[in-house]
Amino acid sequence: MKDITNIVVLTGAGISAESGLATFRGPGGLWEGHRVEDVCTPEALARDAALVHRFYDARGAALGGVVPNAAHDALARLDRDWPGELLIVTQNVDDLHERAGARRMLHMHGELNSALCAACDARRPWTGSLPRGTSCDGCGAPALRPDIVFFGEMPYQMDTIDRALATCDLFVSIGTSGAVYPAAGFVQTARYHGAATLELNLEPSGGSGWFGETRLGPASELVPGWVDQMLGA
Repeated sequence: MKDITNIVVLTGAGISAESGLATFRGPGGLWEGHRVEDVCTPEALARDAALVHRFYDARGAALGGVVPNAAHDALARLDRDWPGELLIVTQNVDDLHERAGARRMLHMHGELNSALCAACDARRPWTGSLPRGTSCDGCGAPALRPDIVFFGEMPYQMDTIDRALATCDLFVSIGTSGAVYPAAGFVQTARYHGAATLELNLEPSGGSGWFGETRLGPASELVPGWVDQMLGA
């Protein structure tokens, strides 16, 4: 891959699975034993806020038992050493990229270690339990909720992502199903603007046909190898 200076990387649940975090959809479409409709929609929050809060409290607590794997470490090394532009966009709500050392990145679907005020839209760092009815430090409303982008809500920083996709030379998708929009359409946007496209995944995804190249295997093996290639290691 010659003449590459500007890279956009999209990561999904597959990159964190090797650290021991469950992927978004398990057998039967369940998310850690729950229907997505029961824990990841605005309607679920309105219907049973206590369940939604407990669910994300448990997911946040699980972060303490996992560590970044070789794929996270490799992307952090790319972030540190790549001389051109780089944006790592993750669909994941865990903090493994940050703990590995990545800085040029954003969470399009929110973060477990953050709280969102449903009344004033303020976001703030948050660790530990977030009980229903917790008050916002800004507006005072008892309306803090998990800072997770639910189905039907707009992902974060789409303007930044769209600009990056329109100007990148290379778009790389790592460990994502290619089934959830708008992220599933990123490869098409990048291709439209002339970027090379590469998929690194355990198995073909729903969007594999859009990529110029697909490499199959564990992220912990594929990503370090690709980063070595890009950095000339």
